[in-house]
Amino acid sequence: MTSQPTPTKAAHGPGGPGEPGGGLQAGLKNRHLSMIAIGGVIGAGLFVGSSTGIATAGPGILLSYALVGTLVVLVMRMLGEMSAANPTSGSFSAHADRALGRWAGFSIGWLYWFFWVVVLAVEATAGAKILEGWIPAVPQWGWALIVMVVLTATNLVSVGSYGEFEFWFAGIKVVAIGGFIVVGALAVLGILPGADSDKASFANLTNHGGFLPNGPGTILTGVLLVVFSFMGSEIATLAAGESEDPQRAVTKSTNSIIWRIGVFYLGSILIVVSLLPWNDPAIKEKGSYVAALDSLGIAHAGQIMNFIVLTSVLSCLNSGLYTASRMAFSLGQRGDAPKAFAKTTSRGVPTAAIVVSVVFGFVAVFFNYKFPDSVFLFLVNSSGAVALFVWLVICFSQLRMRKIIQREAPEKLVVKMWLYPYLTWATAALIVFVLGYMLTDTEGESSGRTTVLLSLLVAAVVIVIAVVKEKVRGNRPAPAVEAEADKVSVG
Repeated sequence: MTSQPTPTKAAHGPGGPGEPGGGLQAGLKNRHLSMIAIGGVIGAGLFVGSSTGIATAGPGILLSYALVGTLVVLVMRMLGEMSAANPTSGSFSAHADRALGRWAGFSIGWLYWFFWVVVLAVEATAGAKILEGWIPAVPQWGWALIVMVVLTATNLVSVGSYGEFEFWFAGIKVVAIGGFIVVGALAVLGILPGADSDKASFANLTNHGGFLPNGPGTILTGVLLVVFSFMGSEIATLAAGESEDPQRAVTKSTNSIIWRIGVFYLGSILIVVSLLPWNDPAIKEKGSYVAALDSLGIAHAGQIMNFIVLTSVLSCLNSGLYTASRMAFSLGQRGDAPKAFAKTTSRGVPTAAIVVSVVFGFVAVFFNYKFPDSVFLFLVNSSGAVALFVWLVICFSQLRMRKIIQREAPEKLVVKMWLYPYLTWATAALIVFVLGYMLTDTEGESSGRTTVLLSLLVAAVVIVIAVVKEKVRGNRPAPAVEAEADKVSVG
């Protein structure tokens, strides 16, 4: 298989292939989509955020990961059902547009764009800190600027260059976690040659105060700590619209998400809490994965993990810019954003959508350095619950879209949500419960209550704008929906 993209088929848009403004093009290879789907569930949050969860819930954090993992599997199954029937760069926003109304597609699309723009600033800063530690001659803000510029250039060249970068970034993450699990498992079983693994044992799961040393309530507290590290699972459905075989790509990524979450999240965390007692001070001081590698006597464990975290950060930046720009493109195509966002180059690149997204990313980076405890803290908190809002909208969209697809093109139901509609309603109820439980968390400036209330405030503002906009234009269907009125299309 050649490594170069084959941008010969327009994935979206009225123009022909190769024409300026001809729409997005099928420049992603199947191997790109496979690795994007695998890597999409592995965020930097897994490496740097898991230590807090372990310190809170002990080995019981496995139940927290399992609960959120189950939630993600169910939500992605619903999204897979809709996206396999109609792959589109707008993904859940475009599905909500048709299933729930123009206001829903507008609102969740812009909220999701806002979330990823803030993530760009968070990840650029995280990556800059690591790079400054290696090469202190370049200041932190300089590194943030460099990584943003490089990845912006990558996205502006072609979707194939984004796919190629993400293929290797995700590949490093996958190999690293796979290697960690294998080495750790051998150490826990006592068959790793030359390893200093006196503490390693599955007995660590129950020996230090039990499996739930701080009580069963910490399972839900753990859920709040780990839920946001799963954001990104839906990227494969957005990217599928620019792939060689969109339906196959969506179906494959949907069907494989169970083992991906099981191996990369549950598998690696199980190894961490088996290699070390959950209350070992090193877990909080060094981070869970670094502490686990150190316990085996592996030299330079901290630098190895810094490299892996940096790779995850760059992957998240790369995908975040791609995702934000494609959502902006879809909003422009449906008339919910400036028309310029929907214009593409001859390579199928939505230049305006990318530039606007990265400009706001740069602005957020500036706020992070200039006003970290005020403006930037507000941005982070007010976008924090967007992941849960997106999942909730996917649930309600699927309830309506199943009926639409069954009525108009039942042959496109190649992926089906299990136990419809009962499991869909149960998933929605669980998401609402998690949001409600977050309101009980009142500790710190970034408490669960603060995050939910500020996110709801921003969501309310966006919904009001959407409703007013809809009334002004007389509830006319989106341009893309008009063009596809005779098909099962989602904008």
